[in-house]
Amino acid sequence: MVRMDYRLSRHAEWEMTRRGIPLALVQAVMDHPEQRLADESRARRWIHQSRFRFEDGKMYLLRVVVAEDEQPPVIITVYRTSKIEKYWSAE
Repeated sequence: MVRMDYRLSRHAEWEMTRRGIPLALVQAVMDHPEQRLADESRARRWIHQSRFRFEDGKMYLLRVVVAEDEQPPVIITVYRTSKIEKYWSAE
């Protein structure tokens, strides 16, 4: 059973459907992100991200943008990118 300790915005739900990103992967990132970074473009938002191999066999970075100042936290958007080096923090 999927545990939901956050709320999905309508935009996030729409993007997950449009981009073919399953809720189980979003939950995995929320439960155990490989990295959690401050969103430099918006105060009080965080980016949780982890690397996954998708059905096409390629490695992607799944990024979940979260407004953590709300209760429960709100997932603003979700996307995957093949540009892992661009977004991965070396620190």
